[in-house]
Amino acid sequence: MSGRFPEPVARLIEELGKLPGIGPKSAQRLAYHLLGQDPASIRRLADALIAAQSHVVRCHICQNVADEDPCDICSDPRRDHGTLIVVEDARDVVAVERTGEYRGVYHVLGGTISPMEGIGPEELHVRELVQRLSSEPIREVILATDPDVEGDATALYIARLIRREGLEVTRIARGLPVGGDIDYADEVTLVRALEGRQAF
Repeated sequence: MSGRFPEPVARLIEELGKLPGIGPKSAQRLAYHLLGQDPASIRRLADALIAAQSHVVRCHICQNVADEDPCDICSDPRRDHGTLIVVEDARDVVAVERTGEYRGVYHVLGGTISPMEGIGPEELHVRELVQRLSSEPIREVILATDPDVEGDATALYIARLIRREGLEVTRIARGLPVGGDIDYADEVTLVRALEGRQAF
């Protein structure tokens, strides 16, 4: 027997390996797991992927993924539209919402500034953030990027860019581990980080 994968399996492993956090060994395990499923399960997975791709939109206000535009958070009059929390991606919105403590609105950057990867402010939703600050009655911007080098650099850049009279700019407290991801934090840690935010 040859030491190579059959061509369809190799293609499947290659595509799975393009997913974030999936290395070659994990891609192989996932591929063989999927090959062991019945056709109906595979069809359900394929249908779910296609439905997510075709029915999910980006909210033109906050840049979050949603099933309608504007999203249910931006269109909810019960939310505090004077408080805006800036996060890296949609998973962070879900993490903060899980705490049940935050009642403001969001702005999703779509990543962080990372010169090593060729990502500057122009590749993020920074321009949309600046536009919101000039058109919405926002009193406080909470910078909730991850507590790592890229997250801190992004928070510092945004703080300098948006600082103006009457606008409070805060950064979530270090209740989160340095180098950690917000979407992996538990609810208690996130609540403490939000409560302990500081002027930035």
